Amino acid sequence: MIKRLVISLSSLIFSVFLLMGGNTFVMTLLGVNLGLKGVEPTLIGSIMVCYSVGFVLGSLYGPRVIKRVGHIRAFAVFSAFLASSTLIFPLTDSILIWALLRALSGVAVAGSFVVIESWFSAVATNDNRATLFFAYQICAYLAATAGQLLIGFTDPAAFVPFTLGAIVLTAALVPLSLTRMEAPTIEHSERLSVKAIFRDAPVGLLAALCSGVLLSSFYSMAPVYAIQVGLPVDQLSYFMAVSVFTFILFAWPLGRLCDRLDRGKMMIWINGVIALSALGVVFAGHYHLWLLIGFSSLYMGMVASIYPVAVAITNDRMEAQHIVAASTTLLLSYGLGSSLGPLFSASMMTWLGAQGLYYGCAGVALLLSGYAWIWRLRSKTVAVADQAHYIPTPVETAGVITELDPRNEEFVDVPMEEVFPDLEQEAIAQAQASQLDLELPEPEAGAESVIVAR
Repeated sequence: MIKRLVISLSSLIFSVFLLMGGNTFVMTLLGVNLGLKGVEPTLIGSIMVCYSVGFVLGSLYGPRVIKRVGHIRAFAVFSAFLASSTLIFPLTDSILIWALLRALSGVAVAGSFVVIESWFSAVATNDNRATLFFAYQICAYLAATAGQLLIGFTDPAAFVPFTLGAIVLTAALVPLSLTRMEAPTIEHSERLSVKAIFRDAPVGLLAALCSGVLLSSFYSMAPVYAIQVGLPVDQLSYFMAVSVFTFILFAWPLGRLCDRLDRGKMMIWINGVIALSALGVVFAGHYHLWLLIGFSSLYMGMVASIYPVAVAITNDRMEAQHIVAASTTLLLSYGLGSSLGPLFSASMMTWLGAQGLYYGCAGVALLLSGYAWIWRLRSKTVAVADQAHYIPTPVETAGVITELDPRNEEFVDVPMEEVFPDLEQEAIAQAQASQLDLELPEPEAGAESVIVAR
């Protein structure tokens, strides 16, 4: 059983790696391609925002498709949509068609995440779910980093990179299709009302929103920024890859600080560092490539930490049984922010030039920092000793994986016999075979000698 579980988990992780890597590669490829063509930032932002809208819709309605046709068929459909849309991009220059394709891609990616995360949740136990929760996040960020590096080995203006992206996204279907696990049941995710969270932890709700704005702004418009400031494609890939990878490096030390300091103060400091690092990109980034990468990495490491800290602040003020429901609402707030980010950053770049991306994001960070400071003065703080343990939380998720959060005390193990139903059949067959061996009579010596003589 252990061997089969390891093999099945390896298949899931490999599918996550290919899906996340391929999706990140295509997202950056589109931004670079449009930037090289000289498309206006506002039009680029309008195209990119359709992915975020589609992702939110896919998270909400994808489970219905999966329940109707099954996990494997649904995953195949989503993969086909992703691969097909990727191949259609270079066939047309229509902004409207590109926007429609991005929306369909967002729906397909969200649906694919629902399938994969459901299986992760099914094989998780109270003993291993923390490990799986962190393994999922590490795999996702490593894949995103690999997808950015892959850009440096391609010509974004050609057809070949789109074909490569379609191949990677299609390959994500193979490991998952070969699994022998039974399709898990998708439970209905409960949500706390926005009013309930805003009453107890308004800064958590606003921080999730701002996190969506800042992260989606970077992923959608940073490639365009890099093109406009004159970075060649290979340097652009390093710029993006190192910036994305930094979150893994920052997760542990920030977690240690969040467990030892007041989290309201942490939110203020983190956003202050974001604003300073964004200004560092603007004023020092043009002197040397590694100054640009250094400030951008610090910026992204802090930006990616806003959402986990927002979840921690919210959970500190929630009952244990409401943690998953609160996380679902925070994810919707993040999704709303990610739908605003590309339009906001594109407008700032149209108004102030390429540096408008970081000016705008610095302004968002300062506003959030100021609100967190006012909220902390007016609200009752939670003592550090009473704070729940800090857990890095993913945001590029359909929400199912949040059930594995170690802080979720409502988690229930799924028996392995339900995940691998053929185990019981194999056990029965082996028992019957053993019983048959015991019932077979011993051959007589004379009969054996006759056989030998013949």
